[in-house]
Amino acid sequence: MSKRSLPFEAPSNFFSVAVRSFWSTRDNQSVRGILDQGARSAVTGGQQMNGFAEALIKLLRQYGVPQSEIFSLRGKTLPGFYRPTKDWDLLVVSKGRLLAAIELKSQVGPSFGNNFNNRSEEALGTSLDLWTAFREGAFPMAPRPWLGYLFLLEDCPASRRPIRTAEPHFPVREEFRDASYAERYVLLCRKLVLERQYDSSCLLFSDRKTARKRPNYAEAGEDLGAHQFLNQLLSHVSNVDR
Repeated sequence: MSKRSLPFEAPSNFFSVAVRSFWSTRDNQSVRGILDQGARSAVTGGQQMNGFAEALIKLLRQYGVPQSEIFSLRGKTLPGFYRPTKDWDLLVVSKGRLLAAIELKSQVGPSFGNNFNNRSEEALGTSLDLWTAFREGAFPMAPRPWLGYLFLLEDCPASRRPIRTAEPHFPVREEFRDASYAERYVLLCRKLVLERQYDSSCLLFSDRKTARKRPNYAEAGEDLGAHQFLNQLLSHVSNVDR
């Protein structure tokens, strides 16, 4: 496979197939009655995001990353600092060097409130664990790896309406006051990058009613779009000594 040159011009529909696969997988799991049942939720959630992993793998291969260096089904476990190990959704490891690690997450209603808090804590805990392990020499041959966070949120009235915040003792930050869950996710993804918890974040909104159409998703903004996310990833992993 010939190696393409950067920058990559990401089409506006780059993740369309992945988004369609996401909703199709959820529908199939719902029919089979296995959606979000206790411990099964982590397994089914991973299956729902498989289309995104496949799209990223295909792109990485096109830009010269060997298949042997990409891990998404097996071998995607990394050591942690606060816990023994963590399974990531996609890794790029070359000659014993961790080049990139990517989290692929999603949220679909109706329980946006509790799930937003869980997703926020999960994203922060995951990055803190890896960066602390990195500082403590868990990846001795590796330069600073690239961390990516890609999130798909259901675009619906429940995720778009303003939400009141409880302030029994102290005021919340002004940007959170009356912010919808969609706006809270925008804030979360931007702050994860601002505080260098992740090198890049991509936030997509999708309505299940338009899943089979094109476009079937919207980006939260240029700074949280596919173009910058993919080009940062490719720039980091495609030009290393192999």
